[in-house]
Amino acid sequence: MNAIATRPTTRAPAQQISRVPYLPGLDGMRAVAVLAVMLYHAHLWLTAGFLGVEVFFVISGYLITMLLIAEHERTGRLHLADFWRRRFRRLLPALYLVMLMVAVYCLVLFPEALGKLRGDLMAAVTYSTNWFQVFSGQSYTGEFDFVPLRHLWSLAVEEQFYLLWPLVMLVVLRNGRARLPRTGLWLLGISILITIATAVFFHSGSVPDCSVALRGRESLGPPCTFDVFGRAVEKNNFLYLGTMSRMSGILLGAGFAMVWRPVAIMRGPLRHKAKLLNRVGVAGLLLLAFLVLKFELFSTFTSSWYAPIFRGGLLLTGLATLMTIAAVTHRGTRMSKVLSNPLFNWVGTRSYGLYLFHWPIYQFIRKEAGVQLSVYQMLFAWVCAGVVAEVSYRFVEMPIRTGHFATWWRNRRGFGAIERRNLIAGLACASLLLGFLGVRVALAPVKCTNVNECSFEQGLQAASPSTPTNTGPNGSTSSQPVQSTVPGEVTTTTEAATTTTAAPIKFTVFAIGDSVMLGARPTMMFAGIDGVDAAISRQAKTGAAILEGVAALGSLGDYVVVHLGTNGPMSAETLDRLMRASASARVVAVLTVSADRTWTTGNNELIRALPATHPNVVLVDWQMAVGAHPEFISGDGVHLKTAEAKKFYTNQILGALGFTQLP
Repeated sequence: MNAIATRPTTRAPAQQISRVPYLPGLDGMRAVAVLAVMLYHAHLWLTAGFLGVEVFFVISGYLITMLLIAEHERTGRLHLADFWRRRFRRLLPALYLVMLMVAVYCLVLFPEALGKLRGDLMAAVTYSTNWFQVFSGQSYTGEFDFVPLRHLWSLAVEEQFYLLWPLVMLVVLRNGRARLPRTGLWLLGISILITIATAVFFHSGSVPDCSVALRGRESLGPPCTFDVFGRAVEKNNFLYLGTMSRMSGILLGAGFAMVWRPVAIMRGPLRHKAKLLNRVGVAGLLLLAFLVLKFELFSTFTSSWYAPIFRGGLLLTGLATLMTIAAVTHRGTRMSKVLSNPLFNWVGTRSYGLYLFHWPIYQFIRKEAGVQLSVYQMLFAWVCAGVVAEVSYRFVEMPIRTGHFATWWRNRRGFGAIERRNLIAGLACASLLLGFLGVRVALAPVKCTNVNECSFEQGLQAASPSTPTNTGPNGSTSSQPVQSTVPGEVTTTTEAATTTTAAPIKFTVFAIGDSVMLGARPTMMFAGIDGVDAAISRQAKTGAAILEGVAALGSLGDYVVVHLGTNGPMSAETLDRLMRASASARVVAVLTVSADRTWTTGNNELIRALPATHPNVVLVDWQMAVGAHPEFISGDGVHLKTAEAKKFYTNQILGALGFTQLP
């Protein structure tokens, strides 16, 4: 059925107040949003640039709902099949192109990744990437993975909305358009309820509060996870990627479309309120800028008690986006003119392609999601993404969207013999390539879905089936408790007996650090360092707060490792907080910073002075140690480059603690 009537009408309305004109200011908003995401993914700036995705969600909800209302106003019905056909023409060509690009790259240059890519490709085709990642345990913030299609989770959320929302609007519009403002208020209320439910369900405890140890290898357990059909699903990953929890922004945009239609606004008293709306829009943009600069998404979603993103942050982002939309959709505002400039217009109209292509190109360059790109690498990736997005837009997306490709295909009978022969040869080559790719991907050996999972499995295989031990000072060994999955209980296994006692989870060695430590985390855990909490862009103040929380839980053991100060100036007060929190530890290994930053010298002076005032501190001069091995550092001058570098880093820590080093 191509159309479904929602209310009998005899003719289209004389005045279409819900008509959707071209709104170049929205393209400007898309440009700002996609650039924020691209900066965030490079790990160079904007600790919450991922909020650009939420801006996209709000804009999508707003535009799609307006289009449906306008169609109903114009024809008295919703042509569902036509709507879905337009969406598929808009989204699928570029999506299939990026999937082909990734598959060819892996086939030619990275064949060992084909076994991991199979599930991602199938999920992308079915627009279920977000749920595939949730149930396969692929955390959005997993840093050690080659995941060239991870970013498609947001496209899956939007497409699921596109499939279901017209059916909802079919019911809404049956009651007449006069009730739309009331429905918009209901949608605002639903968004608020989703925000409240997310805040309640979110787990913001510390790593020790929600982790369990299996033979000395850390794994997430209750209360960080919940069971779905017998599979443990991480709560916070579920909230970040799940369709229901991320629907708040889309519903905000949809509700706003029911009360703020540009043509109607320009026919009412608000047409004279350009200056007021301009101030509202500026306030919205400033609020968005504050959010992307100040908020932070931790690497495990579980290392902070203060979690603004999951406790109203997404709703606040959505409201700020609505404030900006109100300004840019009013033709008289200065903000509409500023955001409609040619550069933003170009980026905005290609934003879909830029979003699709930039992330795989980043992955091709760095191989692991958590590696920070240098400025030159990022700019090179942007140029590549821009070229590919432009080619896709001009020669793939637009010809299919406008029907030019279909017209060309229908006229193929008019081709000459040479043209037909070339066309047949091209189709044959394309079919052979796709067939070969399909076979290689289908037959590639199954591999674990991410490096954290792989490291964990390898750790289980490497661990002795008997009592797990940690190598202690001077090579001595001591029994390491195996923590149960019951919070607050520790099951201690020895050769003599097995007992279960109520006790706080306790780490023999607890390490707190930033992205440098994050790169070595699997190696450190293999070496027996059972608690490693590290995150990209982590500031020393954040690390101090986490360490204080772990100490308050009674979870610190005899050994603590601190490596902070790479991402900003570190005050003496912050160092004092770190030292007070770890005062109960027998040995505190503190690493200096090795980075070409203006604050490095000052931070290292404070760190090198610690042993004189804190007897339990052992200095690990990472700056000096790695200075002798420049081959261990990646092109950004900061992060660990190879597996050998990660072992070298781990051995520096093990030596300072008095533990046996890795061979």
